[in-house]
Amino acid sequence: MSFNLSAWALRHRQIVLYIMLLFAVVGALSYTKLGQSEDPPFTFKAMVIRTNWPGASAEEVSRQVTERIEKKLMETGEYDRITSFSRPGESQVTFVARDSMRSSEIPELWYQVRKKISDIRHTLPPGIQGPFFNDEFGTTFGNIYALTGNGFDYAVLKDYADRLQLQLQRVKDVGKVELVGLQDEKIWIELSNTKLATLGLPLSAVQQALEAQNAVAAAGFFETASERIQLRVTGRFQSVEEIRDFPIRVADRTFRIADVAEVKRGFNDPPAPRMRFMGEDAIGIAVAMKDGGDILVLGKALEGEFARLQQTLPLGMELRKVSDQPAAVKTGVGEFVKVLVEALVIVLAVSFFSLGLRTGLVVALVIPLVLAMTFAAMYYLGIGLHKISLGALVLGLGLLVDDAIIAVEMMAIKMEQGYDRFKAASFAWTSTAFPMLTGTLITAAGFLPIATAQSGTGEYTRSIFQVVAISLIASWIAAVMFVPYLGDKLLPDLAKLHAAKHGGSAGGHDPYSTPFYRRVRATVQWCVRRRGIVILLTVALFVASVLLFRFVPQQFFPASGRLELMVDIKLEEGASLSATEAEVHRLEKLLKEQPGIDNYVAYVGTGSPRFYLPLDQQLPAASFAQFVVLAKSIEERERLRGWLIKVMNDEFPTLRSRVSRLENGPPVGYPIQFRVSGEHIDEVRALARQVADKVRENPHVVNVHLDWEEPSKVVILNIDQDRARALGVNTAELSRFLQGSLSGTSVSQYREGNELIEILQRGTPQERKALSLLPSLAVPTDSGRSVALSQVATLEYGFEEGIIWHRNRLPNVTVRADVYGKQQPASLTQQILPTLDPIRAELPAGYLLEVGGTVEDSQRGQKSVNAGIPLFIVVVLTLLMLQLKSFSRSAMVFLTAPLGLIGVTLFLLIFRQPFGFVAMLGTIALAGMIMRNSVILVDQIEQDISHGLDRWHAVIEATVRRFRPIVLTALAAVLAMIPLSRSVFFGPMAVAIMGGLVVATALTLLFLPALYAAWFRVKENEAQ
Repeated sequence: MSFNLSAWALRHRQIVLYIMLLFAVVGALSYTKLGQSEDPPFTFKAMVIRTNWPGASAEEVSRQVTERIEKKLMETGEYDRITSFSRPGESQVTFVARDSMRSSEIPELWYQVRKKISDIRHTLPPGIQGPFFNDEFGTTFGNIYALTGNGFDYAVLKDYADRLQLQLQRVKDVGKVELVGLQDEKIWIELSNTKLATLGLPLSAVQQALEAQNAVAAAGFFETASERIQLRVTGRFQSVEEIRDFPIRVADRTFRIADVAEVKRGFNDPPAPRMRFMGEDAIGIAVAMKDGGDILVLGKALEGEFARLQQTLPLGMELRKVSDQPAAVKTGVGEFVKVLVEALVIVLAVSFFSLGLRTGLVVALVIPLVLAMTFAAMYYLGIGLHKISLGALVLGLGLLVDDAIIAVEMMAIKMEQGYDRFKAASFAWTSTAFPMLTGTLITAAGFLPIATAQSGTGEYTRSIFQVVAISLIASWIAAVMFVPYLGDKLLPDLAKLHAAKHGGSAGGHDPYSTPFYRRVRATVQWCVRRRGIVILLTVALFVASVLLFRFVPQQFFPASGRLELMVDIKLEEGASLSATEAEVHRLEKLLKEQPGIDNYVAYVGTGSPRFYLPLDQQLPAASFAQFVVLAKSIEERERLRGWLIKVMNDEFPTLRSRVSRLENGPPVGYPIQFRVSGEHIDEVRALARQVADKVRENPHVVNVHLDWEEPSKVVILNIDQDRARALGVNTAELSRFLQGSLSGTSVSQYREGNELIEILQRGTPQERKALSLLPSLAVPTDSGRSVALSQVATLEYGFEEGIIWHRNRLPNVTVRADVYGKQQPASLTQQILPTLDPIRAELPAGYLLEVGGTVEDSQRGQKSVNAGIPLFIVVVLTLLMLQLKSFSRSAMVFLTAPLGLIGVTLFLLIFRQPFGFVAMLGTIALAGMIMRNSVILVDQIEQDISHGLDRWHAVIEATVRRFRPIVLTALAAVLAMIPLSRSVFFGPMAVAIMGGLVVATALTLLFLPALYAAWFRVKENEAQ
């Protein structure tokens, strides 16, 4: 006699009860220990290599630095793309690893990148600074605070910021604390070159004297028989006043620094990128959680520390919250838990209503057990609670009741037919346990392409497969082990109840002889008799759904439900930080008057720190600023978005601006992008402008622009080399002199406690800011005398490239645009592409026109998922063959898988939901759900035939017997999706599954019997 797990469970009731209680306790404890976060862990496979070359133009940086680094990086072969920009004095190369690389392989790749760049360090131009490497792209600063103090000296504010940074670093689960918008303290020595020339005081004499006086140098030590005594020499600067009074001797004359220069203590001038909060200058304190931490635990700890730290600040200085990820996670997780509870209530209601109170109670008790088993497995595998895993739990909830409903329904039917409790409870094992297991594994396999997707998108959504697979396997274990035990305890004697209510024998009755089942039987018989019509009609509906699918809007990931709005401001390339800050002040005044805003923060000269994992971070630039506006509600966010778009168009028409919501999924940036690459910059730019003109013709796109457009202003000094040599002016020395006069040259460092304050020498404000005075600037010569700059050089005003973009070593210009209204980027891109065909047809050899943005990332994600479909097919066919043991039957069941597309297309169109990446995952998984029901029905038909029933009646009766469990499981799954359909992220997936299951259930009960009869040529008169 073969082993029967259900019978074993009934014979060992105490062990089963112990296992149930153990799972309940372990599951409950595991749930309380699951880490919570907003998004799943996600590896940013990008490294930035930054190199500075002071004094070089963008073209010089591009040729001498950027291209050499790019060439070396290409030798790794492990890149998806290598993008770079070159600015005057600055090179930044972004190496993006292959999307298919595993997260565990990335650290070794970063080591190889560092090694290769170190190998070419000696080939880079002398005078460069770096290269510097940054591979911590994924660090998320979930909590950001703003320290403001109107009226306080900035040095005092900075001192308090340092203290707060130290205190926050000590909080449990804090990984990193950084100060944002910090202005480094400087000591400026502003010398008048005209005055120095008049006094005959060489600039180099001032520099050398300061460097020599303030140097730290060893003075030796005394070694005695018993001890060593260090010798220290005093004389280093102890105050700014000492610097002012410092004497400089030239020949027989002595000057104080204060006689020839103004010495003052201050901060970066021009300022470094800075932060402003609610219209005030601020220092940001950004806090990142350590790996493996719980964001809610960290949030509680920070909340207490935040309250304590506020008490330590002087009156007038405030520490305020800018970003609070724990609060956002608590809200997000709370909403998903609410959806989970709603779905649970719906499933329980379906169970009680359709199965009766005591039968439904069996299902009601199994569901928490399955969830407990799922939580325990999630804890063991390190899967936390976040938007993906919680959505998967809701999705799994609609599926995990299937096996329990099938098992308890089978037990109830057998008891109605007169079976005793033990035999009825253990019958499901011999009848449906293995078809259920096959169906469960097929359903789980439907999510297999997500698990095998080797891409960032696949990594982001992988926990859908993990959680659903865990819950489905747990549900099967519960169905064959716990349901028999609970059914034995809770189910009444159904045969006696029926006899008492309707009369007849207490030995059992046929539950399928009721008027309802007679109508079901008649409907199935009609479909089998008219199998040709049913099959043709189904095929026609499938073809129609394929044709109508092109009308379903396409998307990648939907916008986030977070309350923040991002406002980007970009002035013309080469604009100063002061000009950018002036525009920031204008917008701040307008925001101050707007209701519905919780707070707003501006980052001038750079983008926001990554406070949200999928944030599309912006590069620092003096001509750029970014606002983060936190609305009080979603409704206010949408109102503010419309108002901001109008304000930016009306009040800031000369700026390039963008108002956007936060994204879900891997960051994309502008949804519509077209890239033009080629050898020559001018040709590439001309082609990109043609593309931009075509994009602008579409009425549904706005904010069309090039990422690399206008050149920057430049003043070129044409040196008369003969005259310069005759006067003793060296070109290199002249460049250093001009650098010192205009921007400042470091001459020493002032030490104060643990601070090192740079001492810089530069010209007076008049000499630095009046371009008209440049020709008369007194330039030192080798003889110690000075000559006017106009004697050795002529000035030429012109333009040069302010920035040079490369992609895979080719100059690249990207045409970018936003979407207007409710149109989807993928649909608009498809509309625009045909208009670009004439440009594409005339591209010179070696030039490229490529699609970027949402479409490219979506295709990359879909491609990685599609790569897993062959494995899905192999696994499903293997399971079908093991269960059905027939090529023919397996092929027939497999062909039912795509039919869910009928319902998917219908429901997406009716509910106006887009078909995005998550909906695509749901559609693939739907195939598994459909085949699950099909394999159980076909297996039931084969069992009936093996028990002696003719094929005609086997098809009809098997369908009638499977009608209620198939309808109930589908109803539970569909209704459980209703709460999830309200989710911005999972809504399209839920709608797709709802539509697919509704149609697929009808097809399983009506089309599949007709297909079986046609496939195997079943005739009605076979019984005779």
